[in-house]
Amino acid sequence: MRKKLLTLGCLICAILFGCCCGYIFWYFNSEKENGEIYEELQERVEPTPTAAPTVTDVPVTEQPEPEEEIPIDFAALQEVNPDIYAWIRIEGTNIDYPVVQSSTDDSYYLNHTIEGKEGYPGSIYTESVNSKDFSDFNTILYGHNMRDGSMFQNLHNYEESAYMAEHPEVTIYTPDHVYRYQIFAAVTYSDVHLYHAFDYTTESGRQAFLDSILSSRGMSDTIRDDVPVSADDKFLTLSTCIGGQADKRLIVEAVLQSE
Repeated sequence: MRKKLLTLGCLICAILFGCCCGYIFWYFNSEKENGEIYEELQERVEPTPTAAPTVTDVPVTEQPEPEEEIPIDFAALQEVNPDIYAWIRIEGTNIDYPVVQSSTDDSYYLNHTIEGKEGYPGSIYTESVNSKDFSDFNTILYGHNMRDGSMFQNLHNYEESAYMAEHPEVTIYTPDHVYRYQIFAAVTYSDVHLYHAFDYTTESGRQAFLDSILSSRGMSDTIRDDVPVSADDKFLTLSTCIGGQADKRLIVEAVLQSE
């Protein structure tokens, strides 16, 4: 009897070990394959420059300042996935991704790529509480803290003030606009949904949100006191997880400077 139990125990351990190995292989393989999707997409979406037109002499007249060119081929992106509506880029970092929003399930892109493949690294996404024209007081973008440095992992570098000074701007592209934001804070925050915690429809609610950010002075928090912000501004929140702290988030805050 004892021998049978020992054999059974060894068999169970072997099965569990095999399952663990299988899961680890699936995790890293899907992470690698899905990560390659974004690398290929980044190469495809920037339009090929066209040849410069022939220059001819014409009378000089004052012309209106041209609108900034959108360097993202949104037509190509829409063919990949109609849920893609924006692109986020932070120069000098790995953050250079499409932004999606599901019309049916806010958590869908937490574990699906923009091509609908299940698994990590997921996507950079917003929830339906936010409009797609970045007109809200606070637009929240979510992304995983991937160990290979992809998605929103680079946000953790903003816990160093020198890095924040060297990489101060977030650019959001949409088919019709370019939005530029100034980063002013990177703080460890509770895992609360910001739209549930604060009433952004009131000035007092908006100010309470700002106060909660600006009063964060922990060891890993970075605040730029030289960047003016007010309850009348518009903000971009970049949110990612913190390893080993399931009840916390790292949020990087940026204020709209131009559009």
